[in-house]
Amino acid sequence: MAESVSADGVTVPKRQATRYPKPRRLRLSTFMSVLGTTPMIITAIGVFVICIIYSGLLSFTDARMFPSFNFVGLRQYERLWSTGRWMVSVNNIWLFGLLSIGLSMIFGFILAVFMDQRIKCEDLLRSIFLYPFAMSLVITGLAWRWILDPGIGIQAAVRAWGFENFNFAPLVNADTAIYGLVVGSIWNSIGVTMAIILAGLRGIDSEIWKASRIDGIPAWKTYFFIVLPMMKGALFTAFVLQCVGVVRVYDIVIAMTQGGPGIATQMPAVFVIEHITGRINVALGMAAAMMMLLPVVLLLALNGFVQWRGKRMKEKLS
Repeated sequence: MAESVSADGVTVPKRQATRYPKPRRLRLSTFMSVLGTTPMIITAIGVFVICIIYSGLLSFTDARMFPSFNFVGLRQYERLWSTGRWMVSVNNIWLFGLLSIGLSMIFGFILAVFMDQRIKCEDLLRSIFLYPFAMSLVITGLAWRWILDPGIGIQAAVRAWGFENFNFAPLVNADTAIYGLVVGSIWNSIGVTMAIILAGLRGIDSEIWKASRIDGIPAWKTYFFIVLPMMKGALFTAFVLQCVGVVRVYDIVIAMTQGGPGIATQMPAVFVIEHITGRINVALGMAAAMMMLLPVVLLLALNGFVQWRGKRMKEKLS
């Protein structure tokens, strides 16, 4: 043990920091945690990272039925953006995305405000609103295909009530079929949007509501000008979730319209699957898949930037 001299000349033994070995049980627990997550890590790297890189490489080749590594540069991308079917898909995804995301966010917020009033049977209603999201998109698409079918759906029911001139068959018209898809998509996604926004509303301090009532601020102004700016995290999470769902939309399109009438409801994901499996053009399909990946990467980068900026702001305030 080392010795030190105090101010009055008395020698006092100086204690040294004692290093204790880590308990064996703790080391074993850490090892088991790493071992348990190893399959997930391997799957994530193998399925996502390696497969994305492999798909990107194929998009620069002339692969048809089978993969090949005869690189042709950007020829597939040039061909992709000169293909009429792909341009229709891009236009459709923009229209479908704007309507689906916008209406889902609006109606999801309205439902969240309704649920935030501490109504009776809240748990039951929340389960009912969330039920469509738990269903397969194929089931959702088939259900709305039957509902909008002119022979057995809404049109047939209204005509059976005596309104013989009633017409409501959006899926059989090329100009309105995309709006039928929007209806099915909103029905499927509105519940989870409501749940995320409701969680954000429940996180607002009750003192804010009391202060707004004391100041005589109307409830709708409190929601729009005070509460909404404080819910940026919840709103952004719901927005990103909706965007990712729109980019990869496939099942509901196949179930409701199969991309028709003609190519009126063609989507990028449908284009990719058709060219890889049906048209036997792997390289062009992979080029389209890379174009689909681009907005997802941009959304993830935007999400990371928002979180990083939030942390920086908290550090400055603290």
